[in-house]
Amino acid sequence: MSSLAAPLEREITAPGTRTEVRSRPLRICFPFAGDELGGSHVSARGLMEGLDPGRYQLMVVPEMPGGTIAGFFSAFAQVPDPAPPARSFVPGARFGFGKALRALAGVPRRVRFLRENAIDLVHSNDGRSHAGWALAARLAGAKLVWHHRGDPDARGLRYAAPLLASRIFTVSRFSLPRGGSSAAKAAQVVYSPFDTSVTADWATMRRTLIEELGCAPDAVICGWFGNFVQRKRPLEFVETVERLGVLLDRPVVGLMFGDPRNTEVGDALPERISRISGNARVHMMGYRAPGHEWLAGCDLLLVPAAREPLGRTLVEAMLVGTPVVATDSGGNPEALEGGCGVLCPLDDPAAMAHAAADLLADPERLDAIRTRARSEARRRFSRENHIRQVTAVYEELARG
Repeated sequence: MSSLAAPLEREITAPGTRTEVRSRPLRICFPFAGDELGGSHVSARGLMEGLDPGRYQLMVVPEMPGGTIAGFFSAFAQVPDPAPPARSFVPGARFGFGKALRALAGVPRRVRFLRENAIDLVHSNDGRSHAGWALAARLAGAKLVWHHRGDPDARGLRYAAPLLASRIFTVSRFSLPRGGSSAAKAAQVVYSPFDTSVTADWATMRRTLIEELGCAPDAVICGWFGNFVQRKRPLEFVETVERLGVLLDRPVVGLMFGDPRNTEVGDALPERISRISGNARVHMMGYRAPGHEWLAGCDLLLVPAAREPLGRTLVEAMLVGTPVVATDSGGNPEALEGGCGVLCPLDDPAAMAHAAADLLADPERLDAIRTRARSEARRRFSRENHIRQVTAVYEELARG
């Protein structure tokens, strides 16, 4: 698609007033690296869909035109990345000196791109996009919102963001930069946006899964959702399902939903699945949308992740009434605070299996968790709250 229209006049301030008046919408660029969909893309689109087009003119810049991410944002104006890397960076992989140099190589072309399109603000949503666009935004004179969805100890957050970002968003208190650093002073928690009105037919979705898989009607269906990266502990999920099968006198089926192209574990996962024994099975389900409907067909969501900032699927499970058993790590306790799920130790599949079995054996506790979780998710994670917080920052930066 073509670029935005030629630059219009810049922001003006009405004389004699304290209210600034823009002569045109604020132009915001959303760059996206790679071509694997994840929670950050869902959150970004949830924000973009709620922004007033009379106030904000949005441009999506996918690394791969015509790819999965481009299709996901097809409702928005798009221009290809002016400096796509020869090979895309792997999500979640360590970003060393060599990768930094590769990212910097595209900075001059991105600076020119931002200036030619009169971009006022760049909103980057993942580490790879920060690396490729943060310096370019600064050199082009655009504001930068650095949306951090990762570990609080990430080097980019600690060292680059304080120098380059106009504002830092984090998805949880866990993700906030540590101590009294300049990054910490520029950061604020903005929970990801969710459509809190969603509903799903548990009986229909469960029947759909049972028919597709050919499993027993009384099987316990355990869900896992996400990219196949080490942080999310996909191998530990398989082991948990296997151990749960030993504890129960019903079949246990683990379903792993996610894009199989986005993997750090390679052949280790299918090899481990092939060795699962006893009363349990695990199936790779691929990426499916809308995710909340497939979540609703599961009896439990198992989240063995380590230092996960705040997973979207935990909140989606809360909204549709699927109980969550998660590790006491990262943002999981924050998402489930107030008795909205069950926490267990990190990297202990046996403990997670026992926690799941105990929960399934207590219907009253299950119902109480479902009720609390729905109420808390609707109160804390609404799209309206997210948009209100983000647009307040956009307006503040536009005045600066």
